[in-house]
Amino acid sequence: MDRKEDRGLLFDEKTISAIRDKFCRIDVDADGSERLFFENAGGSLRLKSVVEISDELNRYPDCYARNHKSSLMLHEYEERGREDLRLLLNAQDGAIVTDLTASSLMFKIVKPIVQYGKGKNIVTSVLEHPSAFDACRYFGEKYGKEVRVAPSDKKTGGVLAEDVIELVDKDTVLLNVIAASNMTGVITDLKTIVSEARKINPDIYVVTDAVQHAPHAAIDVKALQLDGINIAPYKFFGNRGISFGYVSDRVKSLPHCRILDDEKDIWELGSIAPAHYAVISEIVNYIAWIGKLYIDSKDKRTLLEEGMRRIHLQEQALLARMLYGDKGKTGLLNLDGVDCFFDYTNLAGRDLILAMKLSGFGYAEAVREYEKRGIIVYERVAESSYSKRMVESFGLDGIIRVSPLHCNTAEEIDRFLNITNEILDSKRS
Repeated sequence: MDRKEDRGLLFDEKTISAIRDKFCRIDVDADGSERLFFENAGGSLRLKSVVEISDELNRYPDCYARNHKSSLMLHEYEERGREDLRLLLNAQDGAIVTDLTASSLMFKIVKPIVQYGKGKNIVTSVLEHPSAFDACRYFGEKYGKEVRVAPSDKKTGGVLAEDVIELVDKDTVLLNVIAASNMTGVITDLKTIVSEARKINPDIYVVTDAVQHAPHAAIDVKALQLDGINIAPYKFFGNRGISFGYVSDRVKSLPHCRILDDEKDIWELGSIAPAHYAVISEIVNYIAWIGKLYIDSKDKRTLLEEGMRRIHLQEQALLARMLYGDKGKTGLLNLDGVDCFFDYTNLAGRDLILAMKLSGFGYAEAVREYEKRGIIVYERVAESSYSKRMVESFGLDGIIRVSPLHCNTAEEIDRFLNITNEILDSKRS
């Protein structure tokens, strides 16, 4: 498919075949049944190499912090994983931070900033994940900071830069805004927001939740001048059980929980699992491999950027096909009985997430109908504490969230469209 304006570019047949071969259970469930997994926003398909290296390294009883052969080998995996994480984030300074979940990691990053940073208010948005939103609320109340909340944009499903910036003043200690909505996929204009915020208050701390966005586009903490970020391997072709993050030099020096005899800027506590760091290396190597298919470079960060650019183009093309159809196939925007809620004129500004509703079906009911036909999607509804604030900000009571991945094909999108039509027909008849 030739690239059209804002319609992305699909991988060629050879490339998509090689990509799909690297993922576990890409179109077959554990019980052997065929299925399309379009719920990657809740936890992505796993790389085979991730599962293999995790299984192998978790067999070792050895502590990585010893001097015998197996321990030294495990330590090498840890060190390489740290280096690769820094490459992935373009984080050349600061400290690496970890926790069991991305939610707990966000609380860990926010606390010392609000407690020890200078300022009287915190700025965040209504579209934040509960961990970021409630970290701001909890520590704001605890340490006497006003919390200002930017509204969502009902037209696009995102947060407008100007709505965030107008809340920032010289007394804002923390700006905490999500990198992309995990409900609608709209990418936040962090570059503009951070640049303008620092003009107002050069000392402001800026943190972003990149758990949703990181698997879909390159992250650059240096270019964005970020003070904190979190990502989650389980949404990034990896495993559950750990979250990785970064804090800038000025954040890492703030008082925080640590072993008191360690260096003051160390944020990790206790023994680490080398397998988690090896997983980061596998993710990074995979993205760089995609980049290498398109450019000749020995610089790994350059390959990562190209790999993520290609992933985004593929996902943009899949989203375009889902919305607009192709080769006589009617897309969701023109399918009678489907409401896609938002304005999709800027596909380049979105991750591969679609929010929709089927006429005549409750959200959970529609999700079950998709499952009966071999497609996994998920409902985000106002009854859930993880969804209520966000969906109600759009004036909605819920959405069906559809979130494929770059390893999906145009043919699988067509199958989704066919089944959507089939579900609607079942109600019409």
